[in-house]
Amino acid sequence: MIELSPEITTVIMLGGILVGILSGYPLAIPIGALGLILGYAILGPSVLNLMYARLFTLVTSYVLLAAPLFIYMGVMLERSAVAERMFDALYLWLGGLRGGLAVTTVLLGTILAACVGIIGASVTMLSLLALPAMVKRGYSKSLAAGAVCAGGTLGILIPPSIMLVIYGPMALISVGKLFMAAFIPGFILSGLYCSYIILRCLFQPNIAPAVPAEERKVPFIKKTTMLLTSMVPPAFLILAVLGTIFLGIAPPTEAAAVGAFAATILAIAYRRFSWQVLKDTLSRTLRVTAMILLIGGTAFAFVGVFLAAGCGKVIEELILAAPGGKWGAFAIVMFALFLLGFFIDWLGILFIMVPIISPLVPVLGFDPLWFAMMVCVNLQMSFLTPPMAHAIFYLRGSADPSLGVTMGDIIRGVVPFVILILIGMGLCIAFPQLILWLPGQMIK
Repeated sequence: MIELSPEITTVIMLGGILVGILSGYPLAIPIGALGLILGYAILGPSVLNLMYARLFTLVTSYVLLAAPLFIYMGVMLERSAVAERMFDALYLWLGGLRGGLAVTTVLLGTILAACVGIIGASVTMLSLLALPAMVKRGYSKSLAAGAVCAGGTLGILIPPSIMLVIYGPMALISVGKLFMAAFIPGFILSGLYCSYIILRCLFQPNIAPAVPAEERKVPFIKKTTMLLTSMVPPAFLILAVLGTIFLGIAPPTEAAAVGAFAATILAIAYRRFSWQVLKDTLSRTLRVTAMILLIGGTAFAFVGVFLAAGCGKVIEELILAAPGGKWGAFAIVMFALFLLGFFIDWLGILFIMVPIISPLVPVLGFDPLWFAMMVCVNLQMSFLTPPMAHAIFYLRGSADPSLGVTMGDIIRGVVPFVILILIGMGLCIAFPQLILWLPGQMIK
């Protein structure tokens, strides 16, 4: 075995991840290889038992079973045409405002977030539905792209969110409480996005013209009926999942099963269900779940070696020694997460960082639930900050090439929304009850 100080081991392990990612390898390969090779060199053959035990703990987690069920629910809902109906209804109501279609996009993303929970589906649906409608009516391409990316990424924060399902077991926090804690921060971000669009279009009306009146000439009764009927299915699904958790009827795993069943019923009701749709939904669910477990398993094993080698103590001492007391330590953690978001997928950040920083939260004197939500709000930015910006690439890949939306347009469009996320974080810091109030109302 090799004798290495914890400080040197920390540099090698964290630096190795960065080198592996910048070399173009998928995240699971460098973290798995580093954990195994360096762990064997430092800890000897016992590292195999350590890694196996952590892998077994992860894949047999009962709470994590909710992840494939929520993924299935989101994919099945994507096939049910619910989004198209909601967009058509909101289009008629808000299209007459300057920037109304961009606001519609964010609102639709907010509603989808409470039904889908996976950003790939949300961003893709919005890029197919809303982006052409905005660009063809003279909207600024950057504003249109930013609205799609920002609205679509709300699905990873507003419940039922896969991020929260994964975070809970690793930090030993109730997933149900995380779900309730995420609602108000998610709606705050949505409100900030809409406010920004409205204010910007007020001062720059040429970037988002109103939809011509003849395109919106629909009787009031018909518009109202379209809006109400389009909102009933998502309301049904939200109540089926989150209502059962909030009222204490079922924990998240069972609620996820209810949501998967309800999404299937909606697809049948809209006559979009078929055996091919079921096969495609199950196949996509399997692929996404396998990706989560592969990254999670290798990262979880890596963290086991990291902690066993004493590297966790090095990180703890570094954070606790920060100037400014607990708020200085908090700032360091948030800044580190922000920087990691440029290079590492949110899954990797969660699986690597949460087991390391969670034990420090009570030591610093923060509420674990509040701290968890601050981490999750922070990670919203990882979807919008290149080079590892999933929302940007989902939009780039699904947008119609004839629209002429370039990567430069998308990046310019998302920058203001990254700033708005920072403002949302500031509000949650100043008013922690924005996060803690709703979980406190849950029925035990």
